[in-house]
Amino acid sequence: MTDIALLGTGLLGAGFVENLLTKGHSVRVWNRTASKTGPLVERGATAPGDPAATAAGCSHVHLVLSEDTAVDEVIATLRPGLAPDAWVIDHSTNAPPKVAARYASLRGEGVRYVPAPVFMSPQNARDASGLMLLSANDDDAAALTEHLTAMTGKLMHVGDHPELAAAYKLAGNSVYFAMTAALNDVLAIGRGSGIEPGKMLELFDVFKVGHAMPIIGKHVAAGDRGRASFELTMARKDARLMQDAAGSEPTIGLPAIIAAMDRALERGDGHKDFIAFTQ
Repeated sequence: MTDIALLGTGLLGAGFVENLLTKGHSVRVWNRTASKTGPLVERGATAPGDPAATAAGCSHVHLVLSEDTAVDEVIATLRPGLAPDAWVIDHSTNAPPKVAARYASLRGEGVRYVPAPVFMSPQNARDASGLMLLSANDDDAAALTEHLTAMTGKLMHVGDHPELAAAYKLAGNSVYFAMTAALNDVLAIGRGSGIEPGKMLELFDVFKVGHAMPIIGKHVAAGDRGRASFELTMARKDARLMQDAAGSEPTIGLPAIIAAMDRALERGDGHKDFIAFTQ
C-alpha cells in the first residue's frame, strides 16, 4: 500500500482516486471546491483540508488541475508539506514552454516534478485504461513505471524532454477535435443527401482513415512534394461538391478548408498537390 495524494478531484481526478482506493492505497485528496471531495471521503479517502497537509508524508503527489496557473499556485501551496523524496506527477493539460520552465525551476530546487498528461476519460481513470504520457529521464521513468502503469492501460515514456508530453497531449486533442468536426461534416453530407447517419458511418468500417495518418503527416511536414498526385484544383472541386451535398446542413471543418484552398489557389498553387493548402 502506498500513501498517495491527489489534488484536483474533478471528473478525471475523482476517477483516479476511485481506482487507487480499490487497489488498497491510502489516498489523501484536495480540491479548491471542498465539497467535491465528499464522495471520495465516503469511499475511504481522507481530506486534510489544504494542499500542504494533503501532500504531507505522501510518496506520490498527483496533480489533475485546470492548467498552468493552477498548477503553479497549488505546487507553491503544497511544498511546505512535501517530503524531500516525494514525486510530484502532473497530469494536467498545460502549455509546453511553461511545462519546460516549471520542470527546470522545480528540479533546480530539488523537487521531483514530472509531466504525465493523459488521454483518458473519467471511466478510463476508474478502470486503469487509456493512455498516459511521461516526460522523464530513464532513471525517473524506471522508478515511476510500476506506479503509473497501474493507473492506466498504456504508459508511453517519451524521453527526457519536459515539454514533449505536453505537446503530444495538445496534438492528440487537436486531432480529436478535427476528427469530431470532420465527422460532423460527413454526417452533414449524408443528411443533405438523404442518407441516415448510421449508413454514412458504415464507410469507416472499411475505409480505415487512421491508417493513413502517418503518411499524411509526413507529406504535410515535407511541404511541396513536386509532382502532384491529387491536384489542388481537383481537390477544391471535391470540396465544393461536399459543401453542395451538405446543402443547408451546418458544416464545421469544410468552410475553413475551402477558405485555405482558395488562398492557395490565389497564390497560383492550383497545379500543385492538394496539400499546398496547408502551407
